[in-house]
Amino acid sequence: MAELLTRQSLNRATLERQLLLRRTDLAAPAVIEQVAGLQAQDPDPPYIGLWSRITDFRLDDLTKLLNERMVVRATLFRGTQHLVTAEDYLWLRPLLQPMLDRWQKGAFGRFTTGLDLTELAAAARTVLGASTLTRPELGRALVERWPGRDPVALARSVQGLLPVVHPPPDGTWGRRGTTPFTLADQWLGRPPATDPSPRELVQRYLAAFGPATVKDIQAWSGMTRLREVVEALRPELRVFRGEAGEELFDLPEAPRPDPDTTAAVRFLAALDNVVLGHADRTRMMTDSQRRHIIVEAAVTVDGFVRGLWGIKRDKGSAVLTVKLFSPLSANEEEAVTDEGARLLRFAAEDADHYDIRYRPVDTP
Repeated sequence: MAELLTRQSLNRATLERQLLLRRTDLAAPAVIEQVAGLQAQDPDPPYIGLWSRITDFRLDDLTKLLNERMVVRATLFRGTQHLVTAEDYLWLRPLLQPMLDRWQKGAFGRFTTGLDLTELAAAARTVLGASTLTRPELGRALVERWPGRDPVALARSVQGLLPVVHPPPDGTWGRRGTTPFTLADQWLGRPPATDPSPRELVQRYLAAFGPATVKDIQAWSGMTRLREVVEALRPELRVFRGEAGEELFDLPEAPRPDPDTTAAVRFLAALDNVVLGHADRTRMMTDSQRRHIIVEAAVTVDGFVRGLWGIKRDKGSAVLTVKLFSPLSANEEEAVTDEGARLLRFAAEDADHYDIRYRPVDTP
């Protein structure tokens, strides 16, 4: 019978691979590859995600990578914005195309009914050429070709239909404004891969989030029909079972720390994939906590979600509010306060005054 892995064991394995048990000295590109990309719906969370993982991380460390085209922001896993290295983008983007086709249809299909989507993608490629256009500019150009259509829906559809990236200043710390579009092959100087392997997707996921089920891999990526890929890989994988009897797959040499390994307090980025990257998220949180995590950023204590956090600025002050699902012990509160103070110095370094406040999570 396959070896049993408890919830605690899965928690520590995931935190180890996500570089959240302890900070690392790895450079940011290596970290972004190790964690299989960073959720980037908004500009600031990737910076928080790297700060929570890298010793002495600075804002300029990521901004420089974006400007040097070593990292790109684009629509990828689950049809959401992610930051990945340029090297990973070139094989991930074409591999995810079937999922992105479904995403476009589900999100904007009612606005593009009757349109030839291949023609829409070709028209967008022609309009973009070697230039960079904002989403409104692209939408207006496409509406000239298809009068009466919704320009926002046409431009947003292009994010799924065509390999485009959103170059800086988009995606940089504190940046707000319209989203720029550039053809990925123009920005990177290389075309996407022509024959990417789903085997690599599965292996990279397990390296970053395993041990995991097939459903977990599909929930993270948005892809379907990965069972046959995993089954083909089975001879190369370790197979475990979870507490509910589910099959858990893993790379043979991947780290699986002692479940009693100490886990430091971490203020996670909003929508960090460590809390979104599994169909069964109980290795990080309870089911009742789950609905809060899609709205607010989480704080973990001893490896598990114990609260939510947010920073508000008012003139020269910065206030970190920690909303707790359950009370902290004196030692836990001291550790959260210490890490919170470090977060404030990073995220609001120009503030004259810092404060940390605790209160319970609002319950219905």
